[in-house]
Amino acid sequence: MKSLLNIASSVVLGAFLLLPVAAQAQQQAVSLDELLKKVESGRIQESKENRQREKAFAADKSQQAKLLANVKAELAQQEKRSAELDKLFEENDKKIAEAEKRLHERMGTLGELFGHITSAAGDTRGNFENSLVSIDHPGREKFLDNLVKVTSEGTELPSIEQIEGLWFELQREMTEQGKIVRLTADVARGEGTQQEGIVRIGTFNAITDKGEYLKYEAGRLSVLPRQPSGKYVSEAGALAGLQSGFTKVGIDPTGPSGGSLLSALIDTPTIVERWHQGGLVGYVISGIGVLAILLAIFRLIVLSAVSGKVRSQLKSDTPNENNPLGRVLAAAQSNKDADVETMELKLNEAILKELPKLTSGESLLKIIAAVAPLLGLLGTVTGMILTFQAITIYGAGDPKAMAGGISSALITTVLGLIVAIPTILMHTIVAGRSKHIIHVLEEQAAGIVAEHQEG
Repeated sequence: MKSLLNIASSVVLGAFLLLPVAAQAQQQAVSLDELLKKVESGRIQESKENRQREKAFAADKSQQAKLLANVKAELAQQEKRSAELDKLFEENDKKIAEAEKRLHERMGTLGELFGHITSAAGDTRGNFENSLVSIDHPGREKFLDNLVKVTSEGTELPSIEQIEGLWFELQREMTEQGKIVRLTADVARGEGTQQEGIVRIGTFNAITDKGEYLKYEAGRLSVLPRQPSGKYVSEAGALAGLQSGFTKVGIDPTGPSGGSLLSALIDTPTIVERWHQGGLVGYVISGIGVLAILLAIFRLIVLSAVSGKVRSQLKSDTPNENNPLGRVLAAAQSNKDADVETMELKLNEAILKELPKLTSGESLLKIIAAVAPLLGLLGTVTGMILTFQAITIYGAGDPKAMAGGISSALITTVLGLIVAIPTILMHTIVAGRSKHIIHVLEEQAAGIVAEHQEG
């Protein structure tokens, strides 16, 4: 019974296994015999392919085992090499420590000396970057870079030649500070860089052959965009054209990169620029100041001419009506038969007629002298208001801007005082001249009245 079941199971299983083959062969088979043959041949072919696959799988497994063995061997070799390298590292570390110990023992007290050399070389390197001497002695920084590298790393000692080289460069820098040297160098201008003749004034400043001050920064020479005003440019031009002898020249000891003193001198506004800072009020004050000067000069000329004519009239007995005294004398002659009181009144009338001509312009000068400071104060107050408004908007973070605004506001006060003080002096002079002439007229009139009373 069991055998029958086994046979039946085998038949069923074989049928299931042969279904794909039968399905493939059914398309071409025309009879049961042919179908059987085709199923048999397909089974044989599939069995052959399976054996080939099994053989390939076995070969791959053998190859993988071989590769695994090779990797394990390589790992063992690298672990051995790592152990050898660790041992070599420890040995080298000990050798380095022993070498450093021997180096420190040999250096002894020289270590502090080499530290000072390193510090001096570093400071000198920084100074040479902005030194004008580097224009005609370039390449000094590379030598100092090597010296700093040697002394800072501590792996070797600086040589005697390197130490002497540092001493020589310091000595040369100090010597060049007292020399005025003419040379040719690249100078940067607005239109580009070009070769120009320059004059190096020690380590302080450099100027062109035209007397223009130069700025030296990062190894580059350039013309200052704004030159110092006044005598400094003319003195620099005189030095540039000087072949021998001595001349005055302005130098900035704070450095060739513009320097704080030279920068302050350049940034200082000129008289014209300060005048423009006064604005509209400043222009008005200047206008009335010019008017006061012209008026005072005109009155001085007129009074000088009148005073000359009066002096000539004093020397003559004949009245000449081209001067105030002559006209007063003519009034006295025309009333010589009148009584004393009438004569006195007539002379006073003649003098009063001359007073407006002699005192003309004095009131205007007095008004200008009084109004000019008030206008200056007005300009200052308005300027301060604008300054405080700007501080309210932008804050007071920049003291220079705030100080600049206050300085501009005070310009009008300065202008007002500049106009008022000379105007007062000129008013005093003009009034003195006119009072002198009036005094002569009154003196002569009093004399005439006294003579008439005696007669």
